[in-house]
Amino acid sequence: MTKKFLFVFTLLLAVAFVAAAADVSGNWTYDQPGRGGGNPTTITITLKADGSTLTGSVMRPGRGGAAGTPMQISDGKVDGSTVTFTTKREGQNGTVVTTYKGTLKGDTLELEITAPGRGGDPMTNKFSAKRATT
Repeated sequence: MTKKFLFVFTLLLAVAFVAAAADVSGNWTYDQPGRGGGNPTTITITLKADGSTLTGSVMRPGRGGAAGTPMQISDGKVDGSTVTFTTKREGQNGTVVTTYKGTLKGDTLELEITAPGRGGDPMTNKFSAKRATT
C-alpha cells in the first residue's frame, strides 16, 4: 500500500511541476541591439497559453520612438517548457515570416528568432526575454 501511495504521490507531483513550469502567459521583454551599434530597441512579447495553443503579439516601437503596431502571432504552440510561434508582416519584397522558438526557465524565456537576412538567407539570433512585472 505504501509503495502505491508513494508512486501516485510522485506522479501527481511531477504533473503539477510540469503544469507550473509551462506558465508562459504574460508579457515578456528583451532588448534588440541597434543597427551599427545604435541604441537598443525594447521588444515586448505578449503571450496567452490555453492548453497547448499559444496566442498573442510581438510589439516593437516604430521609427523615432513612435508607437508601433503589434504583430499577431500565428501557429503558436506550447509543449512542456517549449514554445513556438511565427509572425508575419509585409515588407518591401513581400511577406516577411519570422519564427520564434523559446524555452521557459522560470521568469526567463530563452528565444531563438529566425528571420530572412540580407540576400534571403535565414538569420538566427538568440535573446533572453524577461517576464515583465507590471
